[in-house]
Amino acid sequence: FSQIVLADEINRATPKTQSALLEAMQEHAVTIAGESRRLDEPFFVLATQNPIEMEGTYPLPEAQLDRFLFKLRVPFPGLADLQAIIDRTTGPDEPAAHQVADGPVVVRMQALARQVPVATHVREYAARLVLATHPESPGAVQAARRFVRYGASPRGMQALILAGKVRALSRGRLNVAVDDLRSLAFPALRHRLILNFEGEAEGTDTDAVIHDAVREVEAGEIPAPEV
Repeated sequence: FSQIVLADEINRATPKTQSALLEAMQEHAVTIAGESRRLDEPFFVLATQNPIEMEGTYPLPEAQLDRFLFKLRVPFPGLADLQAIIDRTTGPDEPAAHQVADGPVVVRMQALARQVPVATHVREYAARLVLATHPESPGAVQAARRFVRYGASPRGMQALILAGKVRALSRGRLNVAVDDLRSLAFPALRHRLILNFEGEAEGTDTDAVIHDAVREVEAGEIPAPEV
């Protein structure tokens, strides 16, 4: 088994294959011939996907999307990037990989990140932001009420906080700031919002909903979550 799995064009995989990958992501285990086997830690899955309108693609289930920490949008490469691709892939030199850490080191880094403290107002910011994407929430932004079927999950909030801890450490800080969560809101939440029929028909971008949520939470227009 591998500790880093790259699933290329994941939405071309059949639902059965997607289900097997979901088990690995969710349980950190795989089932072979009826026997469940644990995967070594750390375990990472990176995936690419094609636009859903392309032929031969299958929609990814919400549960699987929710297992990914981030969804990154990769635009078509610009001139400088295309030239770099030419240089790296058509020349005589073979790319070489160099190990910078092993599995146990990565596990220790993960444990270190979890020790970063998070102030109450930062945790509340994350909770308000997630609630603002839920159409049935009293604090939902207008775009969520109109275009969203399901808002971001509690895992989205966990992703914001955990990624915020890593971002803070990478910048030499031992505390998470609201700015960390603000900068991570789009990659951490965009794939967790499920549009309704009107949102799909209007071509609504989930980033627009998140943008409104960030703006209204920071303006103090989102009520505090009930504890």
